[in-house]
Amino acid sequence: MSFQDIQFLRMRHVRGPNVWTYVPIIESWVDLGELEDHPSNTIPGYYERLSTWLPGLIEHRCGVGERGGFLMRLKGGTWAGHVMEHVCLELQSLAGLDAGFGKARETSQRGIYKVVVSAPEEQIGITSIKAARDLVMAAMNDKPFDVNAIIEELKDMVDTRCLGPSTGCIVEAAKARKIPSIRLTDGNLVQMGYGARQRRIWTAESDRTSAIAESISSDKDLTKQLLRQCGIPIPEGQIVANPEEAWEAAQDIGLPVVVKPSDANHGRGVSLNLKTQPDIEAAFHVAKEKGSHVIVERYIQGEEHRLLVVGDRMVAASRGETATITGDGQSTVLELIESQINSDPRRGIEQEFVLDKIRLDRQPHAVLELQRQGLTASSVVEKNRVVIVQRNGNMNNDVTDKVHPEVAAMVTLASRVVGLDIAGIDLVTQDISRPLHEQGGAIVEVNAGPGLLMHLKPATGQPRPVGRAIVEHLFGPSDNGRIPIVGVAGSQQTCQLSQLISWLLHLSGRRTGLACEEGLYMDQRRVEAQDGRLFDRAERLLINRSLDAAVFETTPRNIIEDGLPYDRCLVGVVTNLPSATGLEDHDILTPDQVRQIIRTQVDVVVPEGVAVLNADDAVVADLAELSDGEVIFYSTETDSAVLAEHRKQGRRAVYCREGHVVLARGDQETQLFHLDLAPIAKRLKQDGLQLSTLLAAVATGWALDVPPLLIRAGLKNFGQKHAATPSDLTRTPA
Repeated sequence: MSFQDIQFLRMRHVRGPNVWTYVPIIESWVDLGELEDHPSNTIPGYYERLSTWLPGLIEHRCGVGERGGFLMRLKGGTWAGHVMEHVCLELQSLAGLDAGFGKARETSQRGIYKVVVSAPEEQIGITSIKAARDLVMAAMNDKPFDVNAIIEELKDMVDTRCLGPSTGCIVEAAKARKIPSIRLTDGNLVQMGYGARQRRIWTAESDRTSAIAESISSDKDLTKQLLRQCGIPIPEGQIVANPEEAWEAAQDIGLPVVVKPSDANHGRGVSLNLKTQPDIEAAFHVAKEKGSHVIVERYIQGEEHRLLVVGDRMVAASRGETATITGDGQSTVLELIESQINSDPRRGIEQEFVLDKIRLDRQPHAVLELQRQGLTASSVVEKNRVVIVQRNGNMNNDVTDKVHPEVAAMVTLASRVVGLDIAGIDLVTQDISRPLHEQGGAIVEVNAGPGLLMHLKPATGQPRPVGRAIVEHLFGPSDNGRIPIVGVAGSQQTCQLSQLISWLLHLSGRRTGLACEEGLYMDQRRVEAQDGRLFDRAERLLINRSLDAAVFETTPRNIIEDGLPYDRCLVGVVTNLPSATGLEDHDILTPDQVRQIIRTQVDVVVPEGVAVLNADDAVVADLAELSDGEVIFYSTETDSAVLAEHRKQGRRAVYCREGHVVLARGDQETQLFHLDLAPIAKRLKQDGLQLSTLLAAVATGWALDVPPLLIRAGLKNFGQKHAATPSDLTRTPA
């Protein structure tokens, strides 16, 4: 029997925390059609073909909770939507992505499922779920499927669309510190933290990296001048204009010499240990192609090293090795390079590989190295002859623990002299465990934006936590890069409530952003009317360096379609349980389903934060158990049983008693103001502000540590174009 293809009905990339999980996902609606009547155990050979094509499925625990759990479900009988979920996750894993979340759930329509998989990058997620469908159908119908081809396609997408390894390790280190991040471009520019507390990185450069320092480091001659003036050992050298000058300079300096570009990096165009006029003149042309000027300098005996300096300390060191081939009397140089060097699994053309493949058509300095030994690419190398192919650029041996303290201090000084906060210092010395002056070692280059992969994946020695070192450099021990964020969810005057909260934050001295249904506000000034998706407008606040706090109104539809625009919040407010009416297009039909959506606002409250919940709504009050932080209840009912129990436990609540708004902590009460106060009475009786909304604003202000008197004054003066000073606002009203 041949089955018809599973049909995709819709597909959505949900970017923020959502009803399913905290991470970005692809949510696909699929129609199984006739397959609804054919679970996996009814299709001959299905299990065998799938497990053979993707042996890694053995690691999927699924709901069973043990290794092989998914395969147990597959053998026992499960539906195609569930299988698609696991196949998609396995394909992403094989492509190098950490995609561990998946769900497959029935909808109210028979045979239609929501298949959800984590998807750090949208297009990769879409491609992988479509490929999963195709693979599942091929396994069912006993048709061929090229698994390797789709994995290679996904790997190419990962290489071109995802963060590079250097940036990625920094972002992962930030994640471990609970520091949020936002990718600002399709490249490697990433913001860590929010608003005024943010820092930015671009690969291994930070917003502390001076443009002047970067320019200095790219000018090798100027760098050497500055280092020499500070007593740092460097090789003697000079800039030359043509091959003849290069030879003259080499004679003045003394052979052997190095010829290299003045402003290139990563070892491009560098020729080492040159002793003859033809070699030096040929090396000039190679260097000239890679930079604007050419430098001839004294050759330092020893091994090349790369030391990474972050802030005021050396955090990692790698030693290089010369790339060589050994002749067999039959193979050409090119063939030996492929079989003995490029076959190394650490080598590749993508940036995930710690070493580059050697390609003679793109590395003229390697061609020159061969010519110096009397060889070309087509030369057959006699048996047992060792041929040097590349002398530099092969940094892959960790020697961090061997670096002498004086050497570490020297490279840190070199970084400071140039002005770089993150630097890769290249030095040549015979023994890194001894001071440079004892053995004639020298620093040969100072590089901005150094690659980190050599320290993350060394060939020998242990990996170094260089991403963590950079995060520690940018953020202090107690700094998580977060500004106070308030999220407001529900359907009961949430826009008015968001504006009140924003106003209280403004009066407390914080430059506050607000994203609500009426538009985008920055420091009480509307900069954009309601237009476009809330997620996009809200994210504009998080990347604004001038803001100290932010308030976001959200709806169930926002959470379903885009997720929350922030990963966590300091205060999460839920005013009521919205109706399911209007959400039928998302198959949301019951109050329980709405609760699962609205709980997201409480799920993201940080442990040091507060969930502000309406105790008059029983479903909302029950969300208290989901909060990682404190809970403040508010209620219009003085005798609320929920409040009474809450206060017995010494917790905070806001309510009304005999016309007074009361702040309570346990059995301690403070009357804040009377509802008959003229400005307050006007808002309640004429402006349509609900008492519940007023109490929610008071409770949120209290959660944000806004002083009670400032809360009272702020609610009285809400909406004034020119706010009085906090000292004026906190005076006792007449």
